[in-house]
Amino acid sequence: MAVSPPESRSRTASELATQPACWRRAADAAPATAGLPRPGERVAVTGCGTSWFMAQAYAALREAAGEGETDAFAASEFPTARRYDRVVAITRSGTTTEVLDLLAALRGTTPLLALTADPATPVRDAADALAVLDWADEESVVQTRFATTALALLRSALPGGPDAVRRAADEATAAVTEPLPDALLSASQWTFLGRGWAYGVAQEAALKMREAAGAWTESYPAMEYRHGPVAIAGPGRVTWAFGPVPEGLEGAVGAAGGTFVHTPSDPLAELVRAQRVAVAVAEARGLAPDRPRGLTRSVVLGV
Repeated sequence: MAVSPPESRSRTASELATQPACWRRAADAAPATAGLPRPGERVAVTGCGTSWFMAQAYAALREAAGEGETDAFAASEFPTARRYDRVVAITRSGTTTEVLDLLAALRGTTPLLALTADPATPVRDAADALAVLDWADEESVVQTRFATTALALLRSALPGGPDAVRRAADEATAAVTEPLPDALLSASQWTFLGRGWAYGVAQEAALKMREAAGAWTESYPAMEYRHGPVAIAGPGRVTWAFGPVPEGLEGAVGAAGGTFVHTPSDPLAELVRAQRVAVAVAEARGLAPDRPRGLTRSVVLGV
């Protein structure tokens, strides 16, 4: 049964609802954005937390589009001895210690592009080029629209990307308001799955549930799910797939008594639904999604 959760007054809910408009703006902005990867370049994309998951999604999209070898790394795990034609860093705050340290280590060895919401921060001097998405910045600690807009911008620079992003925005417009299945709101555990670029998006969906609602969530490549993790499926637990679904997966979850969720929507549009569920579950548990426990807007080490 689909239900409409009580209207949220959280800043996170308000910001995530603006994503379709942000993505359309990103699609329009991509052609004039300097420093984006060029066809054939060997590229690495980096970030922390949500930004790392968006980096993973973009890396898979770029390689699948035939634009060149593309790797994604958490900033703290970047192999600095490896050579790339360009490095792209995603950092909403522009102050994250691991990202700034990495850019300092790479400066002068390869062109550096940073996507940020705030150019008046140290990242301005750390990168060679900036893509400023200040119109997608957020007040909430929990990232939603900045990260997805950064991915939308990078995706829009790929062949067919602008049209794909605009279609995703149209689907997300519906996802912002449509009723949510009760099984998603009342579950005790959620597992998110994806293939290809959708795996990075699935990881981000799981992170949103953990950050906003303190929920028990996991994420896996969809084909890996039956290699052990499917054992967690059961009554009151959700397996939520993004993108193409492996044959037999829905049956395996159903046989265990679990709830299987999948739509043909673009994974970014489906992420919007997951963000809404995270906010609704947080508020049902008496938590404030704008102020998640133990988290701050930016991780600045030594402060």
